[in-house]
Amino acid sequence: MNIQRKKIVSIVGARPQFIKAAPLCRALRKTMTEILVHTGQHYDDNMSRLFFDEMGIPRPDYNLEVGSGGHGLQTGLMMERIEAVLLKEKPDLVLVYGDTNSTLAGAVDAAKLHIPVGHVEAGLRSLNRGMPEEINRIVADHCSDLLFCPTRTAVDNLRKEGIVRGVHLTGDVMFDASLMFAGLAETKSSILRKLNLAPGEYFLCTVHRAENTDDAGNLGGIVEALCSLGRAVVFPLHPRTRKLLSIHRLDDSLKRCPSVRIIDPVGYLDMVQLERNASAVLTDSGGVQKEAYFCRVPCITLRNETEWVETVRDGWNTLAGADTRAILRAVRGLRAPGSRRRPFGDGRAAEKIARLILKKNVV
Repeated sequence: MNIQRKKIVSIVGARPQFIKAAPLCRALRKTMTEILVHTGQHYDDNMSRLFFDEMGIPRPDYNLEVGSGGHGLQTGLMMERIEAVLLKEKPDLVLVYGDTNSTLAGAVDAAKLHIPVGHVEAGLRSLNRGMPEEINRIVADHCSDLLFCPTRTAVDNLRKEGIVRGVHLTGDVMFDASLMFAGLAETKSSILRKLNLAPGEYFLCTVHRAENTDDAGNLGGIVEALCSLGRAVVFPLHPRTRKLLSIHRLDDSLKRCPSVRIIDPVGYLDMVQLERNASAVLTDSGGVQKEAYFCRVPCITLRNETEWVETVRDGWNTLAGADTRAILRAVRGLRAPGSRRRPFGDGRAAEKIARLILKKNVV
């Protein structure tokens, strides 16, 4: 008897989503048909194609090539092009990841077409609606039929909003990826040799969130702190951040600071090696906060709040915001706790999500 396989349309568009998709694509394709849609939100080769190559992610079936732009323009173009794909493919489920404009566009399109939605990394809340990501994740959660939560905190957040149906505590697929690729990063990455870096003798910094890059005061405070750390700082520079450093006339300040080493964005394997061997990580990225936690490296978050409260609770993450003095204070107070709990699951989140999709009748 020929039983038709479930068809899943997975929508990705940005670096964190590529990482999450890597283990889940493998799990889904064992028993289901997956159509992979890349919105083109991240289109720089170092932030897109390199991730697909390194992590063995299947080539997208559709590349929508939306590119950059304001929230309205970018999201509108995504919705127009995603809708066309969904009408053509008629999937059983649309899978969205995280909290980007790609997430929002995919979830809203599917919900309006009455196609069930699954949200990977559901239930996260920063409680700061000034963040566009917070709006995206709230809307995606309220559009979703299956909500795959990485932590118990995420489940509790959804319950507070009255969302209890279709909620599943699966663990974090980024933790799956960290376990899956740790050995490969160790053997394949030569980034430390290329940059002439010694383990434990540098800080790693990433900055990309609008609350920091769009605000000259915030970005200036971070730049001043990086130049005052008194140790080498490796700074993979997001294309948008590079542009805004110039607009805010802060790029000259960095050029006059020899301890800060600006490099182009790197692939996943190189990033893992940079994180694992840093003395500390400074970031406004939610994904990098977790990756530092997985690597047992102290993190200073350049925001006043975080969705990943477990990393703070366990002592591996300090919230410093973008104030120069607060950042330097956090660096002086750095410590590495002796133990770590496992709030992000057992490394089999992708398998659990695939099993839930396969057995749940949400059509």
